[in-house]
Amino acid sequence: MNEKKQVKSKKRVADHGEVFTNEREVNAMLDLVKNETERIDSRFLEPACGNGNFLAEVLRRKLKVVDQRYGNNQMDWERYAVIAVSSIYGVDILEDNAKECRERLYTIFDDFYTALFKDKCKEECRRSIRFLFDRNILWGDALDFTNKDDYRINLIKGKTFSGYHILAYFYVSWSLAIPELVSQLNLPYETEYKMALAMHKPNK
Repeated sequence: MNEKKQVKSKKRVADHGEVFTNEREVNAMLDLVKNETERIDSRFLEPACGNGNFLAEVLRRKLKVVDQRYGNNQMDWERYAVIAVSSIYGVDILEDNAKECRERLYTIFDDFYTALFKDKCKEECRRSIRFLFDRNILWGDALDFTNKDDYRINLIKGKTFSGYHILAYFYVSWSLAIPELVSQLNLPYETEYKMALAMHKPNK
């Protein structure tokens, strides 16, 4: 799809109210929180992400900062690019949008990566980035997050999940990646998470 096109079809507009935000408006809105868009670890959740207009621009801004600060050291660049990517979350009600968004964001990452390191790029880094986008960009209805049971996580084939499962999924992801900030989610899974950790703690 042309990234500047705002409507895929009249039927999608009628059925889902789907109209993509114009690039000019995307940049104007993100400029209102410019400092956050340029902070590598600042988290963004887009609950109706479409094919990624907002998230794509957020990722570009973050990766430009990674380039500026760490472009002379591949290991540091890769580390902070992973942090930038892992801080971006999206949900869309239409499956094709979620898939398109994942691929679009990955392409943006890979363009930055390849331009900087060319034949020194590592496939394991690329696989990690794909894993993060598969985990963080979900197909579901964020307006009715608590009582639907047909959400899908791309990494887990053949299963559907309730909205509560998805919320728990986000909780666990944050608990593992940035535990010091998980309290800001205000989700009721702390006790269950501690129980799960205790049950799966390896014997010494």
